[in-house]
Amino acid sequence: EGVATNPVVPALTRRHLAYVIYTSGSTGRPKGVMIEHTALANFLAAMTAVLQPGANDALLAVTTVAFDIAALELFLPLAYGACVVLASAEQAADANWLRMTLETGRVRLLQATPATWRLLLDSGWAGSSGLVALCGGEALPRELAGRLITRCAALWNMYGPTETTVWSSLRRVTADGDTAVEPIGGPMANTRIYLLDASGNPVPVGVTGEIHIAGDGVARGYFGNAELTNDRFVPEGFGRHGAARRYRTGDLGRWRADGTIDYLGRNDFQLKLRGFRIEAGEIETQLAALVGVQQAVVTMHEERLVAYVLPCADAMPQPALLRASLAQKLPAYMLPSAYVVLDAFPLTPNGKLDRAALPSPDRAAVAAPDYAAPQGDMEIAVAALWQELIGVERVGRNDHFFEIGGHSLLAVQAVSRLNERFGLVIALRVLFLQPVLADFADALTQASLAAFDARDLASLGDDVDHMSESDLLAYLSGT
Repeated sequence: EGVATNPVVPALTRRHLAYVIYTSGSTGRPKGVMIEHTALANFLAAMTAVLQPGANDALLAVTTVAFDIAALELFLPLAYGACVVLASAEQAADANWLRMTLETGRVRLLQATPATWRLLLDSGWAGSSGLVALCGGEALPRELAGRLITRCAALWNMYGPTETTVWSSLRRVTADGDTAVEPIGGPMANTRIYLLDASGNPVPVGVTGEIHIAGDGVARGYFGNAELTNDRFVPEGFGRHGAARRYRTGDLGRWRADGTIDYLGRNDFQLKLRGFRIEAGEIETQLAALVGVQQAVVTMHEERLVAYVLPCADAMPQPALLRASLAQKLPAYMLPSAYVVLDAFPLTPNGKLDRAALPSPDRAAVAAPDYAAPQGDMEIAVAALWQELIGVERVGRNDHFFEIGGHSLLAVQAVSRLNERFGLVIALRVLFLQPVLADFADALTQASLAAFDARDLASLGDDVDHMSESDLLAYLSGT
């Protein structure tokens, strides 16, 4: 018949958890970051003061909920009466869809990583005069900032680790930048940032120090891991007592004379790839647990993850098998695309691993299936383009674009050049959905035939029945 009374809801306070989100762990195990309501509320209030969203505004949400920056996209508009435009994973990776959505003029706010902004620019996006652009997740190169700032109403550079609730500092980008990488600005509301040396002392302007963050955004700690919590979340000090803590980010920075901060990278071996923060240690631990692997090192080489493996005695691990085994343990973005087997790791004179001396991966290191030559003119044309863009000696019909070294920016170039050559409007998502060369080439062939006007085919008369694939593709491409 219905409920006679409202359900009893436990009284919530600002110290209750808003969410727990897992990030990659340097010890080889993911760590759950516990964010309280007070931290999330402070973040949303601070961003509201900066962005001033209105009831008629729309924010385009392109981030997976597994990435903490999605908190801004989902909660900020709803908290202040604005609209959330949800993009599917497929749409968020489709530069043409993003461009057309922005060109409607409906969207006022878009938060994205540098990789996504490059996707948009390389797709021919001319800009949106009313758009407020937020860029974070990775360092923002000045070159990219210069291209963006002329195409939108405002561009903000954001910085912050998950442990201090999404973003902790921000800076509106100006046209007169003087560094290769944009400064990350200064602390947000109710946030304090310290740059400290190895002894825990503040560094002066112009001197490199580790970034420590304190204030309302600091997380409660790591779920079920008091030891790691006590190591990374320490008493704030500097005249503040009680429960005040600061988080040791592991990031390096340098104060500028104007009170903003230059971001200078990591002081450990944490990696960032397409907006994802990846602990190499987690991948290394999973690799070392595989049969035939004695030790492993993972690093970044030309925008892709590369694993270096020291095999057990009388073992010769195969790249394809290593990747298949890792795929059962790790998400796709954490899977190395190349696996280099070494007799020994290079060492420094002090006996430590010399990462700079690790060799570049060759074709044999790529976790790809056995080589099979491309078949037909379309496969040959696509293979030649992939070889040129990715910089590999040969590409087979069973090769996977992203596993042989391709990435999102090269995907944009590949699709754009093929569209231009064959007069098509193939969406970027086709390559993401069909990244194996034979499948992608077949999709291009079908799209070429479908796009060709029936009247033009009729003009060929009976000749079309006797044309080879190469003749027909040459006709379609105007050659």
